[in-house]
Parts: sequence; C-alpha cells; structure tokens
Amino acid sequence: MANILIIAPNWIGDAVMAEPLITEVKKQHPDSEIHVLATPWVASVMRAIPAVSQIISADLKHGLLQWAERKKLADHLKKTNYSHAYILPNSLKSALIPWMANIPVRVGYKGEMRWGLINRLFKNPSKSHRPPMSSHYLALSGNKSAEVPHPHLAVNTDLSDSIRNKLQAIYPYQQLFVLCPGAEYGPAKQWPTEHFAKIAELIVTQHPDSLILILGSKKEAALGEQIKQLSQHSHQVLNWCGETSLDEAIASISVADAVISNDSGLMHIAAALGRPQVAIFGSSDPRHTPPLSSKATIHWLHLECSPCFKRNCPLGHTKCLMDISPKDILNSLSTTTQ
Repeated sequence: MANILIIAPNWIGDAVMAEPLITEVKKQHPDSEIHVLATPWVASVMRAIPAVSQIISADLKHGLLQWAERKKLADHLKKTNYSHAYILPNSLKSALIPWMANIPVRVGYKGEMRWGLINRLFKNPSKSHRPPMSSHYLALSGNKSAEVPHPHLAVNTDLSDSIRNKLQAIYPYQQLFVLCPGAEYGPAKQWPTEHFAKIAELIVTQHPDSLILILGSKKEAALGEQIKQLSQHSHQVLNWCGETSLDEAIASISVADAVISNDSGLMHIAAALGRPQVAIFGSSDPRHTPPLSSKATIHWLHLECSPCFKRNCPLGHTKCLMDISPKDILNSLSTTTQ
C-alpha cells in the first residue's frame, strides 16, 4: 500500500484551510494513509483533521535552508512507500524534501523556482483573482467543484472535557466566551485593546454568569492581562495567553459558546469547529480569508484605504478597526448565538 505525504503550510490559518484538500485526497486514495510533515505549531491543527493518520513534526525555520536537516528527513521518508506528495507552501525549500525522498508524483503550485522539484505543476492565480485559500488548496486534488466544503476540525473529547472541567473549577460559569485579541501578522489586524476590554464588560453585564477566556500566544500575554485589568469584571476574565498549548487552545475554543477574534489562525479554528463567532477585519480582506462557517459574522468597514495588507497602518489612525464599536460587536454576538 502506497501512502500520501502532505507538506503542510506554515501558518495556522492556512493549515486549517488545507483540511478540505486532505479529506479529498483521502477519498481519492481510501486505501492509503495520509501523513503530514508539519512544523510543531501547525502539527496541532493537523491532529484535529480526521483524515490524517500520522504527523511528522519538523522544526524547520523560516528563511533558513537547513540542508542537513532536510536531507535527513528525506532519507527517513524514503523508508515509507509514498506514491504522492502535495506541497502546499510556495517556497523552493518546501519542495526539496519530497524530491530528495524520490516520491514519484509531487504536486504543487509553480511557486518559487520549482521546475523539476514538482512534476505535477499548477499555475498560481493572479493576486487580483485569488480564490479563498481552501479553494486554492483543494484545486491541487483535481477536484474542480464550484462548491468547496468548509474546513472541519475534530477535537479529542477527553481533552475538551478536561478543559471544560478545569474552567468550571476556576469559575462556575453558565456561558463561556472566548476572546482572541492577537494577530500574528501585526497591529493593523488587531482590534484595540480597550475595545476588547469593553466587550468583555458588556458581555458580563448582559450574561452575569459568564466567563471570559482570553487565548493567544506568549507574545500576547501582556495584551491579555491589559484586557483583564481594564475590565470592570476582571474576576470573570481569565487570561490564558501563553498558558496553553495550541492543542489546549483548540479544545478551549471547541467548548466555547461564542468566540470574538481578529483575522487570525484562531479565527479559522473557531470556524472549523463550528462555534458561533464574530470576526473583526481591518487591514486584511474577508473576501479572501473569511471564517468559513455559517455561524460566523464578519465586521469589516471596507474603508477607502482598506484592505491595505500592511502590518502597521500607513496612515497612522487604524480607523478600519477603531471605528468598529464594542456595541456593534455585542449586537452581532447576540444575533450569532441565538
């Protein structure tokens, strides 16, 4: 039996968007196992994709060739009988391992100088005609369906039960609201801290028996603490930024009654878990990276200067985020959770 190798994307949101492709490849090759080569931070997403049989974790650094590490991985992969490799990142480096491992069919987009490394080559769409990433990845399977299924993740029930019990022990809540105030790309995608603190206050006022859980990375720990301290109900606000693994963060989102987030990896995770959510967009474009869920509400002002796709507001005012009020988000939250 020949197996299939997936070279995973390096961003959490993109990893979520890869689920329809992985599921489709499994349907096309039902007797094959799907193995995924992923960085440690993306491996958590891959563990939540039911079609994935095995994850090969590789701590490959952005911008570094790491030839020796890649050669060692390729030699290891040669021992497994792979018939196909799907290379989802566009970089030359990401195509080296399947090529060195002599995997016969290597599928991917044209990307960065990859002739020969990829032998089933797809043309990249122009930036002005970019489809959503889930459609972009699914096309590599040859499936040309106009209707792309929404990404779906499944969480280990033991872990989600453990998280729920842990949270209930801290504060016996009736409803759990998760805030995701970070955005890896930069401040131009982050709703203001004061707005997040205000929405926490408004939620607790409207739902007195609720718990507000703030999730994010270690880099966002101070941001989470600031939101907690600015809230008038800080005893019902729990800052777990940097305190959980990504597996635990995914499990926490899975038991939430609703999620409020910026355009971020955790936004896509909430959508793929089918949680009611409100997603806030500033410098980025929800037409390209929307939360793919019928339970998602998007707030995007689409100002003349937006989307600019910048890390920092080039005009210095970030009106695309500042002008989205906490009351607007609360109204959408109430509608979303009905």
